[in-house]
Amino acid sequence: MERARELLVETFGFDQFLPGQAEVIAHLLAGRSALAIFPTGGGKSLCYQLPALTFDGVTIVISPLIALMKDQIDVLKSRGVPAERLDSTLSADETRAVMSALRSGELRLLYVAPERFSNERFLQAILHTRVSMFAIDEAHCISEWGHNFRPDYLKLARFAQACRAERLFALTATATPKVAEDICSGFGIDPECEIRTGFYRPNLTVLTTPITAADRDEALLERLKDHPAGPTIVYVTRQKTSEQVAAHLAKAGLPAQAYHAGMKDDKRAEVQDWFMASNDGIVVATIAFGMGIDKSDIRYIYHYNLPKSLENFSQEIGRAGRDGRTSICEMFICHNDICPLENFAYGDTPGRNAIRGLLEELFSFSGEFDVGIHELSARHDIRHLVTRTLLVQLELENYLQELTPFYSRYQFQPLVSSSEILSQFEGERRRFLADVFRQAEKARIWFSIDLDKAATAINCPRDRIVRALDYLAEKSLLEVRAEGVRNRFTMLRRPEGIEHLIDVLFQNALEREAREIARIGQALELAAHNGCQVMSLAAHFGEELPRACGHCSWCLNGHQPATLVPREPAAIDPNLWQRMLDAWHDQAEPIDDARALARFACGITSPRLTRTGLSRHPLFGCLAHVSFGDVHKRAQSAEVH
Repeated sequence: MERARELLVETFGFDQFLPGQAEVIAHLLAGRSALAIFPTGGGKSLCYQLPALTFDGVTIVISPLIALMKDQIDVLKSRGVPAERLDSTLSADETRAVMSALRSGELRLLYVAPERFSNERFLQAILHTRVSMFAIDEAHCISEWGHNFRPDYLKLARFAQACRAERLFALTATATPKVAEDICSGFGIDPECEIRTGFYRPNLTVLTTPITAADRDEALLERLKDHPAGPTIVYVTRQKTSEQVAAHLAKAGLPAQAYHAGMKDDKRAEVQDWFMASNDGIVVATIAFGMGIDKSDIRYIYHYNLPKSLENFSQEIGRAGRDGRTSICEMFICHNDICPLENFAYGDTPGRNAIRGLLEELFSFSGEFDVGIHELSARHDIRHLVTRTLLVQLELENYLQELTPFYSRYQFQPLVSSSEILSQFEGERRRFLADVFRQAEKARIWFSIDLDKAATAINCPRDRIVRALDYLAEKSLLEVRAEGVRNRFTMLRRPEGIEHLIDVLFQNALEREAREIARIGQALELAAHNGCQVMSLAAHFGEELPRACGHCSWCLNGHQPATLVPREPAAIDPNLWQRMLDAWHDQAEPIDDARALARFACGITSPRLTRTGLSRHPLFGCLAHVSFGDVHKRAQSAEVH
């Protein structure tokens, strides 16, 4: 710890640790795995960045947030720390340089996304690298009880074990006690190594305001004009809404810009850079904005639309007031937001027939087999992430075992002549490379090689071909790119009764759907809570405040709970329903599934609706204002086929 305190001052420029940091770092320096649950802005990143400088080997940082990776690496490099990232935005030359630095042992920190572990070349590289620490950001993603479950996170513990990581460090800003228990169990962290600092931030004024959709635009405009100008984020649900609200504010003379995932990368970067440098900028954004944004003087956070969950809400308001000054966080409570949010959850639930088709295909294989998950998803009309979840569930029940994913095809472009490449090798290595080149098929510029066919023809392990191509790329003799990722599995056993397994998986999906719907309702419960709302929010995350905060809506309104605007049930127009059924029946590809019909009516995309063009039909989403549950019940009683 003495060396850690020196690094804190010399490298990071801080005089003292923030609450919780010293305890976490002490565990890691002692060789133990740890979990840090700190609020947004609480200094989680330092907990792995600092120890990484004292270890021999590289610290692999797993984060789903490209913006966070880039920002942190820029800061680390400015401090002389050898850190790099691997993500989809890098060029081939940049990727080669990072991989070369990894293999040579130059790096202390390497940031990657969870999906990077589907990259065969990356896996081969880290298996031959000393990994001193596996740091997993957004670790709540491992838990199905969390607000952002990602099945790839269930695999991270296995990857850490495969590369012989010497310790694991999980970190998150949003973990209920149940989610924290899942994280510790999944990553093998002793409960005494869980460090949780307080959720409560006394400088944040938390307001919840019931409002109608008709009044919301003017209410937001009024707030922004009445308060002193300051950096502001307005969170919305849909990309279209971000553009509409930003245009409305800009028309009123306010410095507002939209930000969402549908914008081009350079435009998003332009908006982000503008906001970071601005003293009064207003960004109207979907949740794509803010992840990893290190701006300490954000004065206002407005939730124009309801957040998806209290976890999302707490993470988003946590971006305000990191400088310790008072900041206002206000959530508009409008019942019109409920249907769109619920539809996100309903859209992820596969139909029973879709699950049946998926299982029948999977259990038709024996021994070792491989599939393309995107193609599997499209064939059975199950969203990609949900297909991954189902495969993970089958693996956890020991029906399947996932092996290392691989690319079925590689392409390469010689940067010098093949004879010049071969002249640099002798004997068996030269003959091997010549055989590899003979297996490649030339297009106009690029050569393509099917690795499995080539391995069989040459009678060598496909891994050797991958390593050879990667080596030649590092030496700038080839430019290499991979495509056609395939997920490889071994069939361990088949179910005794497939109908029972279908029931179990479908029931699991329905329970997950119910959890997501319940999370949406928690925001409404917070607004109507007859008590200190900040105390209630803190209790949700396992923290008990000794007294009312004094700066939430309940405390400021004389201890009176809010009166919510009633949610009016929307009726289904019979004529519109019949027109929609007629359009459904007229499709060339019949779809006999009530849930699929309800998705079409409510405007929820799926692989099949996209493939058949139904998602572009004029009646797609004609009942988006109606509860999915009501539409689904109606669809179940209708003649779908």
